[in-house]
Amino acid sequence: MSDEDDHLRTIVYGESAISYIKRSSLPAYPRSYEIWYTYSAGSNQALNGAINKILKEKGKITAAEIQSVYNQFLSPSRLGDKLENVGQKVSKEVEDIVDTLKLSADATSDYGAALEKASEKLKKFKDPDKLQVFITHLVKSTHAAVASNKKLETQLLDSKRQIETLQTNLETIRYESLTDELTTLSNRKHFDSSLEKMVGQAQKSGTSFALLLTDIDHFKKFNDTFGHQTGDQVLRLVALSTKHNLKSGDTACRYGGEEFAILLPNAKLSDACDVSERIRNSVMSKELVKRSTGENLGRITISIGAASFKADDTAHTIVARADEALYLAKRQGRNRVKTEDDLAAAAKSGAA
Repeated sequence: MSDEDDHLRTIVYGESAISYIKRSSLPAYPRSYEIWYTYSAGSNQALNGAINKILKEKGKITAAEIQSVYNQFLSPSRLGDKLENVGQKVSKEVEDIVDTLKLSADATSDYGAALEKASEKLKKFKDPDKLQVFITHLVKSTHAAVASNKKLETQLLDSKRQIETLQTNLETIRYESLTDELTTLSNRKHFDSSLEKMVGQAQKSGTSFALLLTDIDHFKKFNDTFGHQTGDQVLRLVALSTKHNLKSGDTACRYGGEEFAILLPNAKLSDACDVSERIRNSVMSKELVKRSTGENLGRITISIGAASFKADDTAHTIVARADEALYLAKRQGRNRVKTEDDLAAAAKSGAA
């Protein structure tokens, strides 16, 4: 997306955020602005759902409710708090395991010492009755040791289950940190790290990969006409169509707003074109129906720009070429796929 387009789009979101703040008669604190900007951009489905629920039930939202929404969905410390909580639980489980093992080691040591003493005493026993009493006592000690080991086994199994649960929680937190909540695609953070990694691998191995940038045609107009909830439906539809036309190992991300980015490992530009056309046709083939009214809103289309890795590429240069190809597709009528080769041809003919 060009700086000018990005500027215009974000100004619209900003003006919408100010409008919501005025309507709710709340102080225009940075936190309030962030919430309403996020709401206007439609990038956090859960936040929008929470605000819509409050507005539907009460007709307005209070400063306390704004603070609550912020703490729940936007607070920078939210992820850190989750990680700290899981970390504390892991530490507690490890401490409990260490304490249990220490007690078991002490008990085993005591039992070993008792067996050594018993071995010495057995040599001295002459009286069968006393020997019987001694053996009975030794059997009891053995049973106690076995019971202690059984208890240890149970505690260790329980700790194993607890740690497995905590590992699942950590994986969930990791997934949240790398996933766009609205579309369930990877988020921009994941895209940036994946692209850097892919560029590094390609430079070392001499392999290639392809990058697609897609943009929903006339999305702002669509969003303004039918509302953010319908706009969210469009974003989810495009995300689903994208997912269904990728193979294992490909990475689809929400790049920003109505833009998506797709990384295709070991793909040539011709492969990228094939995938792009499948996604474009898949999106165009679906009719959009407004859930609240059943109204048919017609079809949506997307434009796609494609580039493939070159030996001297950085993450920035390959994104720039794909972005230029995307805007060539926009300029030449939208609902089409353009590549870096088309850029070169357009430049040569003076049609760019």
